[in-house]
Amino acid sequence: MIRILIVEDSVTMRHHLREALAADPDLQVVGEAVDGERAVELVARLRPDVITMDMMLPGISGLAATEQIMAEHPTPILVVSSADRQELFSTYNALAAGAVDVLEKPRGDDSDADWGLRLRTTLRIVSRIRVITHPRARLGRNSSPMPAPAPALPSVVPVAAPALSVVAVGASTGGPGALTELIRELPPNFATPVLVVQHIAASEQFAVAFSDWLAGQTGRNVRYAIDGTPMSRVGGQVLLAPPDRHLYVRDRMLRLSDGPPRHSCRPAVDVLFESVATEFGATAAGCLLTGMGRDGAAGLLQMRNRGAVTFAQDEGSCIVYGMPREAALLGAATYVLPPGRMAARLGDLHPAGARR
Repeated sequence: MIRILIVEDSVTMRHHLREALAADPDLQVVGEAVDGERAVELVARLRPDVITMDMMLPGISGLAATEQIMAEHPTPILVVSSADRQELFSTYNALAAGAVDVLEKPRGDDSDADWGLRLRTTLRIVSRIRVITHPRARLGRNSSPMPAPAPALPSVVPVAAPALSVVAVGASTGGPGALTELIRELPPNFATPVLVVQHIAASEQFAVAFSDWLAGQTGRNVRYAIDGTPMSRVGGQVLLAPPDRHLYVRDRMLRLSDGPPRHSCRPAVDVLFESVATEFGATAAGCLLTGMGRDGAAGLLQMRNRGAVTFAQDEGSCIVYGMPREAALLGAATYVLPPGRMAARLGDLHPAGARR
């Protein structure tokens, strides 16, 4: 039995959630909260297995409730959010503060047909994730994350690499917070393009809000990749894979594809990493961040085998130690570090700029 706490102030939406969950006898609603304060109280008293969290609540917000819960009683949280721009920014802040995943609220159109099934499936997955007292939640939303203990570096340190042409980054569950830390900590004059695959909700509204949110969090030029853009024109930019499109590089140009999913993912990290390995070899760097599953591990190994400097996020700083763990087990990571230390190492490689 998976015990669920519903946090939602709308009577209609609470009914919709209960109705969708009732279709699975293994999902039990153990409590409901209509505001953030009550949510925090019920988590402490009921200790649910998983929480559905609305962002726009009376009293303390869903974001503040998420931060408090992750600081005091870490529990897997699924944010159930509308596509309203203000709410989406709060949603991404909640993901950076330790919430595990997000599901868009029903839209009132044909896309709602399988919404209940998606809710039940996502809650089953989220409930199995081992969450920790998240550093950002513990310190407060406007503070810098507490640094994780420094892991041991590999016994064999690679020789100095040639100038970086590109940094390829892959992330999934927990990625918004890790991406923010990695990109924010890069040196201000870091001129190398950063290509990012982040597994995230596929609606256009969610996508646009995410790029704008990440730009605001990091102070960087963040946008979605456009097919056919030459790599020579994207220096210093952070380019995201658009929703439901693979991102890769061919003939020194950004390419997008509707090709088959890899590891049930589109965009897939492996597609990006494999193309970067082929195109740039030893002039690339790869970073595999927090996430469930194994997408990106094999591609990161290909990058390392071609001479690239490769990073996997360390367990202590991950929301979900899945993808980086697979990479470490394969021997794909040159370094195993928290995102901030990855950024410092990337800056140390060639801080004066990059050959593109």
